[in-house]
Amino acid sequence: MNHFRPGLVHTPVTPFKADRSIDFDTYARLIEFHLRHGAEALALPMHAGESVSLSDAEQRKLLEFSIDKVQRRVPVIAHASDSGTAIAAARARHAEDVGAAAIVATTPYYWTPPAGMVLEHFTQIGAAVRLPFFVLYTPDEMPGTRLGTDLVLKLIDRLPNFAGIVDASLDWQFMVNVAWAANRARPQFQLISGTEYMVSAGTLGATGMLTSLAAIAPELVRQLFGLCRKEQYFEARPCQEQISALRQIVKRRGFAGLKAALRALGRDCGTPRSPNGPLGPDAEAALAAELEASGLLRSEPRGW
Repeated sequence: MNHFRPGLVHTPVTPFKADRSIDFDTYARLIEFHLRHGAEALALPMHAGESVSLSDAEQRKLLEFSIDKVQRRVPVIAHASDSGTAIAAARARHAEDVGAAAIVATTPYYWTPPAGMVLEHFTQIGAAVRLPFFVLYTPDEMPGTRLGTDLVLKLIDRLPNFAGIVDASLDWQFMVNVAWAANRARPQFQLISGTEYMVSAGTLGATGMLTSLAAIAPELVRQLFGLCRKEQYFEARPCQEQISALRQIVKRRGFAGLKAALRALGRDCGTPRSPNGPLGPDAEAALAAELEASGLLRSEPRGW
């Protein structure tokens, strides 16, 4: 396995047309926006990209389109999660075939299998490819199935390409235990922050970060990550506090908040697919007004 370090990973939204088909022209513009504004890698389609609302064929086409558009300027990490183990493994093989740099997968959608079956699920996905394989741990989005340090160590024993954990749990005790135990078993094992809370994650050993907010505030995100990369955590605290405030403004509006914020900044990517609905006109105007009043986006790009 090649030693792959993701760094600052942007997770793009998936733009849709009025008929809810994928808007590939806008997606091409979005990819270029991310590449111009600090993305060291792209991970797609992640949950911010409405992966669970995309068919298997759409996910594959989106990945192929992205890899062709990126032209190796940065690595593309393919999201290969699914409720069915065989489906996820087949999606991982396809990603390797079309040129993805790494694979990331989370616990099975909908099902809450026991730990032994979760271990088997990840083992089959990771064994399907030779690429670096990351496990995404996001218990708030995938409740019912929790990962433990023992399971991580068993995956290290089984999979030579198991490269790290992308942690969105905000469970600092879990992160400490995993970082300590996994690095003893595999020194090149990586802890990647699955959220923009990089100051806390960085002090615990995180070497990379996945971010959806980079679509809104790429300069602030890049500044935060750059300071944390240099372990200047005290200096990074003001950036962290601003990003945390931005995250709360967007998150209060639910899933549609991210796309509504993008539209307020002149980067219209459509509205979410059902069952996730758009914000109404009044709610969208209120979000735009709150973002403007916050002063958090004064240095951020407007438009494409």
